[in-house]
Amino acid sequence: MNNNAAFPHLLAPLDLGFTTLANRVLMGSMHTGLEEEKGGFEKLAAFYQARAKGGVGLIVTGGISPNARGRLTPFGSELSKFWQVGKHKKITEAVHQYPTKICLQLLHAGRYAYHPFSVSASKVKSPINPFTPSAMSVRQIKNTIKDFAYSAKLAKRAGYDGVEIMGSEGYLINQFSCVKVNKRTDEWGGSIENRMRLALEIIRAVRASAGDDFIIIFRLSMLDLVEGGNSWQDVVTMAKGVEGAGATLINTGIGWHEARVPTISTSVPRAAFTWITERMKKELSLPLVTTNRINTPEVAEEILSTGQADMVSMARPFLADENFVAKAAANKSDEINTCIGCNQACLDHVFKQKRASCLVNPVACYETELTFATANTKKKIAVVGAGPAGLAFSVYAAQRGHKVEIFDRASEIGGQFNYAKQIPGKEEFYETLRYFNKQISLLNIGLNLNQEQSAQQLAAAGFDEIVLATGIVPRALDIKGIEHEKVKSYIQVLRDKEPVGKRVAIIGAGGIGFDVAEYLVEEESLTTQPEKWLQAWGVDKDYQENGGLLAKTIEEKPVRDIYLLQRKTSKVGAGLGKTTGWIHRATLQKNGVKMLPGVTYLEVNEQGLVISIDGKQQTLAVDNIIVCAGQESERGLYLALKAQGVEAHLIGGANVAAELDAKRAIRQAAELAAKI
Repeated sequence: MNNNAAFPHLLAPLDLGFTTLANRVLMGSMHTGLEEEKGGFEKLAAFYQARAKGGVGLIVTGGISPNARGRLTPFGSELSKFWQVGKHKKITEAVHQYPTKICLQLLHAGRYAYHPFSVSASKVKSPINPFTPSAMSVRQIKNTIKDFAYSAKLAKRAGYDGVEIMGSEGYLINQFSCVKVNKRTDEWGGSIENRMRLALEIIRAVRASAGDDFIIIFRLSMLDLVEGGNSWQDVVTMAKGVEGAGATLINTGIGWHEARVPTISTSVPRAAFTWITERMKKELSLPLVTTNRINTPEVAEEILSTGQADMVSMARPFLADENFVAKAAANKSDEINTCIGCNQACLDHVFKQKRASCLVNPVACYETELTFATANTKKKIAVVGAGPAGLAFSVYAAQRGHKVEIFDRASEIGGQFNYAKQIPGKEEFYETLRYFNKQISLLNIGLNLNQEQSAQQLAAAGFDEIVLATGIVPRALDIKGIEHEKVKSYIQVLRDKEPVGKRVAIIGAGGIGFDVAEYLVEEESLTTQPEKWLQAWGVDKDYQENGGLLAKTIEEKPVRDIYLLQRKTSKVGAGLGKTTGWIHRATLQKNGVKMLPGVTYLEVNEQGLVISIDGKQQTLAVDNIIVCAGQESERGLYLALKAQGVEAHLIGGANVAAELDAKRAIRQAAELAAKI
């Protein structure tokens, strides 16, 4: 397989001595929520099996705790009792029908545990958790080490090829290894040799309990990105200790969950942190895995061929496309449904205790429920609108054997994605449109652009079904002077590229308002410039300071003076994604954007925008006012068809236009295609 011309390094086997991995691709750990659902292990088995069938070399499961106190949530998964082995066997047996290996991740949450029984190295509360942990006694520490060892033994009994010990991202082992949380004065605190003792004792105990023919991956925090994090020398000392204690592989961990540096969102440059793994390779001889924002086989091949790492870990790309490796091996990387790093259906769901899935692939984690069997009756279907909903429906319906024709009045596919892809940090949306274009061609879907359809045309064309994905129209505002030439819609700014002045008021602080603000303050996108991006977020590649943070970040002079306004009195940006909203707010704050809630809009005039906050009137002296105040479903065609007695299906923004929600639109499209 490693003779593959396109990706020879990615597809080369990796000899671990007692076993060999089929290729250099590790599917990184992701909690899906199925771990706790009733009947969830059958669904998990189908989820992991699809990725094994798709050719991935090594899978790491979502985090499972070795004991009750280490659970992430009160009812979080743990593997500590013999009766739990049977559930896990369902997963390993499903995966082992293919040449893929699978490791169970052992994760003790420490002070990140969302329950009152949490423990840590010391009694130091996390800023992202309401619960204060109690400091572990020496007896508790020793029992926890035994619990890790017993869990690993049970994992082996359940058929896992190994375990990944979670020592990064700010969880328990990481809490012990850094003085940020570890304030102990006994043999488990103080020097790095003492602080890393928990990690090494766990590795030795797991090795003794599970034997030599068992993969032990240690996830090492190479870059803490928090104050009180480790120095580079501390990290190297710990890495050498981990190697000596008997680990098989070291996986790269980047940043604590509470770090104020984005590490995996779409605005992070691709492979932004591989330099740290490359640096560690000079210190160790065992294989190293690199990670974070690697989402194409081309990027992965480049990392491996230049010797930055021995394996690449990709997590969310396997939510987006279970056949990622198989497509790369067949030299069909242009057919991969690429992860866009949006976090909307994966991490945002998990943090709300909902099942994870994927915005661009709603089948992820629903493999047994959302299926696309070949249709018994092949239908001729018209789809009006080539935005995310129309495109997704067309592809799934065509896969079932239906004959699909897409119509759109625009000159390109994509709908609202064509605006989103221009926002700095959202360049990955180009990949989704590339994927859909390729699928349209492969599935022989009829594509009719620059064509507006009337109800008469559709009714007369003899379609068996009509699906309307006609999207939205921006909501009109009733404000005195709203017709003034200073006023523009977001479509005029993003689509028509109309010039915008230096002083701007944006009406509406939802997702579109934030997008427009970022578009106007970031003259250049840092997502395609890793060095500048690292500097802007205060990451020190020279590692002069502990935790890898720059002593001070460079202040840039804002390019525009912007007000981001909302009627609601709640915090501006409160409705943004749970894991990405803070990044958008931080970006705008750095650029001096003034975010004002509780605004009443009174008038647009020559001077600017007259507003009132708490009954106090003021005039914002601005050159332009950009309206991003929501949208309404475009249903004219639907109503015209109905008037002629023709039934049609409404999906996407045409169905519900609350916030532009591609995740809901694509899932709704898939569910309709599965049953039409």
